[in-house]
Amino acid sequence: MSKEMQELQKQWHSMMQTIHTNSNVVSFMNSRVGQYLDDHPFVALSLLVFVAVSAIPVAFFLIFVISTTIVACLGVIVIEGVVISVGGIALLCVLCGLGLLSLAVSGVLSICYIALSTLINYWHTPNSLVKKQEANGNSLLQSSPPLLDPSNKNTKSE
Repeated sequence: MSKEMQELQKQWHSMMQTIHTNSNVVSFMNSRVGQYLDDHPFVALSLLVFVAVSAIPVAFFLIFVISTTIVACLGVIVIEGVVISVGGIALLCVLCGLGLLSLAVSGVLSICYIALSTLINYWHTPNSLVKKQEANGNSLLQSSPPLLDPSNKNTKSE
């Protein structure tokens, strides 16, 4: 490995050690939810993407609620209920859409991770292993079934 890659790996390892030794992270990972998310990484990734994507609409909704509350204090009490209900329904629709989007993004990221890890494992196959397989006669070409040969004497002709 190159020197820069080793340095990057050391920095990554130290950052992960800092995160894993944090008392809040340790207490969360020992909880039932933390153990469930540790056992189900796709759910954890989906939850992380959903929380990250839904932060802005929730903030807009809270600003909307505060501004309508101020207007309601000025005397428009009935409109507040209707407007907050419509805003709540709109937020529900946006969050459902973002939930589906986060599932799709998590699926795409998982597929990319699997594909890239498979490609990296394929590219970094040791040449000595490939040469040993070829020397033993276990090449990929020989593992395919033999083609039909018209000169084969065992076939019946009609």
